[in-house]
Amino acid sequence: MAINQNHTSEELNGVRCAVADKNVTRDRASFLQHLLEFNKFRVEIAATPPPKAAPAKPLAEGETAPPPPPPPPATFTVGVTDLMFNPINAIFGRLLHTPDGHVVTQAYWYQKEKTSHDEIPYYEVKK
Repeated sequence: MAINQNHTSEELNGVRCAVADKNVTRDRASFLQHLLEFNKFRVEIAATPPPKAAPAKPLAEGETAPPPPPPPPATFTVGVTDLMFNPINAIFGRLLHTPDGHVVTQAYWYQKEKTSHDEIPYYEVKK
């Protein structure tokens, strides 16, 4: 377990990995896999385990059991086998590149922009 939340690691598919993102959709996992593999990282994607259910309360006489909750949406955990990887350090350290040759920005990483505008420093970006 990590000392702080900046360097989390988990075992994904039997391989110890640094976590790049957790609880993401299939589309986001595919985006991150493509981006990280382009940057020469070995990527592991595993389904996020379902949350632990609370123990059922005993029913009183005459009560019926409530309907079961709907299944949680399918989410995934994306990790890389390089245990020194940290997405925050990789983004702000300008270590990742897009397939079109730009440096990955925070907006590109979070998929707020389709293309990376690395010519604008992150502290000058208007929100």
